[in-house]
Amino acid sequence: MSTELQYKLIKPDQLLTDFVYCYSSLENLSGFNEGVIIPNGKIDLLFCKTTDNQFQIILMGLETKPKPMPKRKIDTFFAISFNPLALEYILHQSISELVDSGKELPDNFWDFSISDLDNFELFCEKANQKIQSLLPKEIDERKRKLFNLIFETDGEISVKELAEKIVWNERQINRYFNKQLGISLKYYCKILRFQASLHHIKDGNLFPQLNFTDQSHFIKEIKKLSGVSPKELFKNQNDRFLQFLVYHTQ
Repeated sequence: MSTELQYKLIKPDQLLTDFVYCYSSLENLSGFNEGVIIPNGKIDLLFCKTTDNQFQIILMGLETKPKPMPKRKIDTFFAISFNPLALEYILHQSISELVDSGKELPDNFWDFSISDLDNFELFCEKANQKIQSLLPKEIDERKRKLFNLIFETDGEISVKELAEKIVWNERQINRYFNKQLGISLKYYCKILRFQASLHHIKDGNLFPQLNFTDQSHFIKEIKKLSGVSPKELFKNQNDRFLQFLVYHTQ
């Protein structure tokens, strides 16, 4: 049986793409102690199996800075990575108080159990069905358009331009972000630009490919959100930056 870190990613059904970014799994984590979690702009719902066969479900808030992986003895986790729109329409809760942290949910949340971690593909099917059953009848089109524009531009769009395009007051947009996510729209856009830069860094492009002021600004922003320089991130020694690997596989 393999003891190497095993990663898988499955995209959600087309119906769910406004709300779900992807499903992912990491197995054989118990011997992996040097991991660093970096901001990804997604809301992760983790279904974890510990090395002593305990089951935990954890809702994570947004990460705004790099941090070491928790020292829990987790062997396997499957994750649902949500887009922010899911907070209001699927999860029906804010994560404003969970910035750089998370909270444990009941271990029967959405009728999942530890046996669902035996097969990742079946887990994804179950999650797809559950989330489809929770889809709203109506959605505020301003909010859908807001997130579509932010994602399409990798966060390289001003609040002013967004407000004009979706006909929604700048102050109200910022209030919505702070209420739902606990961070400003401007900072959220920084995280998206950082994530988009990871693809370029992985390919060896260690100079800014996106709208950074200059090389110095680029290095400063990458360091702020990953803890290391673009050069060190490119090396990714010992696969420390899990999300660096995860979000480059598409």
